[in-house]
Amino acid sequence: QVQLVESGGGLVKPGESLVLSCVASGLAFSGYTMAWYRQGPGQKREQVALITGGGRTLFGDSVKARFTISRDNDRNVVYLQMNNLKPEDTGVYLCNAYRGHSEYWGQGTQVTVSS
Repeated sequence: QVQLVESGGGLVKPGESLVLSCVASGLAFSGYTMAWYRQGPGQKREQVALITGGGRTLFGDSVKARFTISRDNDRNVVYLQMNNLKPEDTGVYLCNAYRGHSEYWGQGTQVTVSS
């Protein structure tokens, strides 16, 4: 019954911005830590950003000062605001929810940054 559905991916030029959304259902959203991961072509999956239920955030080194993660606990949505996108940001972006020993994943949304 738990579902995480990402949206907002697409094709953008370097330097442009994009906002990803992840809508969660079937879980007590505010009690979960939410995170964005990505996997580029030929790359390992890496954590991009994380936000706890209390609003504390962490960012991967490669996206600091460019990306922002936020959440709306009334709408059960987590966002990833991506600014100044670079070709190396290209990949499948996946939404993750974690609480204790429970973990859920979305199916991902493709982001392609290319000139």
